[in-house]
Amino acid sequence: MSLDLRGCGTALVTPFLRDGSVDEEGLRRLVQFQLREGIDFLVPCGTTGETPTLEHGEYLGVLRIVLQEVGRKVPVVAGVGGNSTRKVCALAQEVQSLGVQAILSVAPYYNKPTQEGLVQHFKAVADSTDLPVILYNVPGRTSSNLEPATVVRLAQVSNIIGIKEASGSIVQQMDVLKAVPSTFRVFSGDDAFTFPLMALGGVGVISVVSNEIPGPITRLARLALEGKWEEARKLHFQLLPLMQANFIETNPIPVKAALAMMGMIQEVYRLPLVPMKAENRAKLGKALAAQGLLQPQKA
Repeated sequence: MSLDLRGCGTALVTPFLRDGSVDEEGLRRLVQFQLREGIDFLVPCGTTGETPTLEHGEYLGVLRIVLQEVGRKVPVVAGVGGNSTRKVCALAQEVQSLGVQAILSVAPYYNKPTQEGLVQHFKAVADSTDLPVILYNVPGRTSSNLEPATVVRLAQVSNIIGIKEASGSIVQQMDVLKAVPSTFRVFSGDDAFTFPLMALGGVGVISVVSNEIPGPITRLARLALEGKWEEARKLHFQLLPLMQANFIETNPIPVKAALAMMGMIQEVYRLPLVPMKAENRAKLGKALAAQGLLQPQKA
């Protein structure tokens, strides 16, 4: 696969209007903001985009809008996941026809497949498309952990090019990095792990916080790729409080609240997600203000 993904990719939120419909203009504004700030690639319709709550037509509509706005300025990696292998394969074929450059596929949730089941699932997904496939391991949300030995097996599939690793275990991440081929791309799936994972050989991050600060998160990834570790470390600790505040409640509740505070989108979720607690909103607001992301209140 010739696609050379690295650096920072934003796991885009899906903005909604007050009537619950997709906010198409808000989505276009968000994509243009990302492009102006120099993002390396975009990941619409992942789980940060509340994809489980999107109707099929809405899902395809979001992808079409992002592709229109991007105009091939940066790669678009579509979130293509689920717990029915047949449905995921069909969806992978459908998004390929839209013109995305790759897919990000989360491990099946609820089913709790064995490691062999995970191998067969992802092989089937990869076989269903010519697109590069990035695995997404987030056991805290799926209850199925892609173990390092399983990742090594899947790395042998020609169009499985990498993994978004969000196990929360730096030991597991080290085991993956140590075992996979050098051409296999390991992305952090947790913003706060970006610096340590890249120091160990990762190639970037698929980020939530870059919805709010695409420029600084992209700079952090690029400093790491260039081996400028002192600068990267300083920036990491500067951004860390905002990274932590974005996960004070279930993602994407805080990031959508933050974008609303910044005036980027309306703060609308689809059930079962609800607005964040007042005390957590105050903490998030404080972290945003510290980064200069909120307009000062008029007296």
